[in-house]
Amino acid sequence: MKKLIIIMACCISMTTFAQTKTAFIDPYHLDIAANKTTNLIFPFSVQSVDRGSADILIQKANGTENILHVKAGKNDFEETNLTVITTDGKLYSFLIDYSDAPEHLNLVFQKEDSVEVKFSEQKNNAYELQSNAKKIVGKKKMFHHLKNEHAAMKLRLQGLYVSNDVFYFQFAVNNKSNVSYDIDGIRFSIKDKQKSKRIASQETELQSIYQYNNNGTIKGENKNQFVIAVPKFTVPDNKYLFIHILEKNGGRDLQLNLKNKQIMEAKNIL
Repeated sequence: MKKLIIIMACCISMTTFAQTKTAFIDPYHLDIAANKTTNLIFPFSVQSVDRGSADILIQKANGTENILHVKAGKNDFEETNLTVITTDGKLYSFLIDYSDAPEHLNLVFQKEDSVEVKFSEQKNNAYELQSNAKKIVGKKKMFHHLKNEHAAMKLRLQGLYVSNDVFYFQFAVNNKSNVSYDIDGIRFSIKDKQKSKRIASQETELQSIYQYNNNGTIKGENKNQFVIAVPKFTVPDNKYLFIHILEKNGGRDLQLNLKNKQIMEAKNIL
């Protein structure tokens, strides 16, 4: 009986192993030249690049995060490869050869043209951040008193949400004047409540990791809603969160103060 059980167990194990499949990724074939630049345009920002040989030259296009310029470092190099990972957790694999006359110089990739990868825990997936922000930007306001008005400008914190240890701040800015409002920056910092001259004030700046629908300008007699993502944090009882929107070449700055109690009211994203 024991022998029968052992034989059956071995058969099941072998069957399971036989059913395990390995997926192979077919790389894109890319011809590049030394006197022409090939442009690779991805749907999200480039996270990392690995080239199989120094014979290929790669750099990001100035002012962009999702476009790579690719060029041959010398003529007639041996075939090599290139691997690109974007911030939405996708992998793109290329097999690269030299050609004096590449057939294509501009390649645009879609989300479905790639293979998904898993980032380490400290990395945030840009696709997830964008997807969450899109769900939030049109939601009804959950706060009624967190607002600030200055020189015909009005700032309101509409809502605060949390997902995977990331806070999503939903803002609404209303420009009641005829003069456009250009945003120079949006700063998050944790400040001391006490302002005693004897004690040096301490301030900890928080870095946002994603902004959605913030086009940088609110035209006259217009309003805009946008979402800013910030990694999870908490505020000690003797401090507060200071949110500061600065106007470019102007003085119509807007600001909000939040206590930790208000931050803990953050809702889950449904």
